[in-house]
Amino acid sequence: MARFLHIADIHLGFDRYNNKERTKDFYFALSDVLDRYAIQVKVDFVIICGDLFEQRMIQPAVLNQAQLCLQKVKDAGIPVLAIEGNHDNCPYGTATSWLKYLSQWGLLTLLEPDQNRDNGTVHYSHWDDASRSGGYIDLPCGVRVLGSHWYGAAAPQAIEQIAAAIAALPPGPENTLLMFHHGLEGQIARYSGALRYRELLPLKAVGVDYLALGHIHKAYSEEEWVFNPGSLEANNIEEGSFERGAYLVEFTSAGVQAELKQDYYQRTIVRLVLKTQGDESQEELVEAAIAQVNQAIASGRLVLADAPMVELRIQGTVGFDRLSLDTKQLQQQLQTLSQALIFLLKYEVEETAYQSPITDDASRDQIERNAFLDLLTGHRDYKKRAESLAQGLVDLKERQLAGQSEEALYPFIAALLDTPAEPVVEPAGELALEET
Repeated sequence: MARFLHIADIHLGFDRYNNKERTKDFYFALSDVLDRYAIQVKVDFVIICGDLFEQRMIQPAVLNQAQLCLQKVKDAGIPVLAIEGNHDNCPYGTATSWLKYLSQWGLLTLLEPDQNRDNGTVHYSHWDDASRSGGYIDLPCGVRVLGSHWYGAAAPQAIEQIAAAIAALPPGPENTLLMFHHGLEGQIARYSGALRYRELLPLKAVGVDYLALGHIHKAYSEEEWVFNPGSLEANNIEEGSFERGAYLVEFTSAGVQAELKQDYYQRTIVRLVLKTQGDESQEELVEAAIAQVNQAIASGRLVLADAPMVELRIQGTVGFDRLSLDTKQLQQQLQTLSQALIFLLKYEVEETAYQSPITDDASRDQIERNAFLDLLTGHRDYKKRAESLAQGLVDLKERQLAGQSEEALYPFIAALLDTPAEPVVEPAGELALEET
């Protein structure tokens, strides 16, 4: 029975984080996957379901990466069949793409159906090796493989047209496979325009045994005929939690057997979270962040030799001016400690906020005193002396307005700051509220 490798969303030339080593990761992932699960396994063919490249316009080095990977598969006698995704389809105003270029050079077979611009109907012609064009191909291993375009929001209508075109084809091999670059709803958050499962059913009705998807960077399958492998390499830190890889698939007498392969070159991604309580000083918060990274190293979760990508997310409240923490310096310190290729520090904290009740007829002095009191109560170092310090700030303002010199004010400020801490007494009203 036929056996093949299903990959998608390779994104060669990925340049987020502005790191050349990170860009190489996507090439190493593709190269390793093809070695392990195509050449060594000796599959009958490989399918690439869109987004071979990160961008429509690519650098020469990125084209060279694709050529090197595809050439070794060709040398092994394994055909590579592909479709364009939204990242690597024809740039606006042009009639070609880099996938078409690779197809013309015989490094892959780009399957594209014909579409009538007048009535929108789709037509499939058999692959012609001489012209390097066609919408489907019947392989000797007993599989008919069909291609498609990137349809975007028009995907539901395109599916109906594709189904009609498949139904009009002459009888072919035992198994039928369609490559389609689009995603199903419910797989990831914040993805609009996803297809509903029922919108795929016209394809199943016309005999598609394996619907090979791309586009969403997370692996998933539906009803043992719809499969999406996810991206080979995580495109960002958040995708580090996604299950993803390459499907090694076999058509058997019992049906489709698809195994998600994940044992290949991938950059290690470690995500850490530090919860603040609001009573830490800046120094204590920095120490806690360092301890979080050291704990990940000690547990083996973070391996220095891997040069991982690391994210530390600091969340909660702080009892000081949140902007006073030098996050850039802390990030550099943690990157050195973790020996990370990329270290992302997400500083997502809020300052402890208090707002004392005040009457509508309050005087300006009362309003000012309450403003001081709220600021001081929210600060970890001053909250125990908030009452006396608030009154002291009011007095300081009055002394300055009265014309006292700075020399005369210094002793007053020094005495104010030396005031011993006051016992914290909760207002009766607040206690009663908590008890209810």
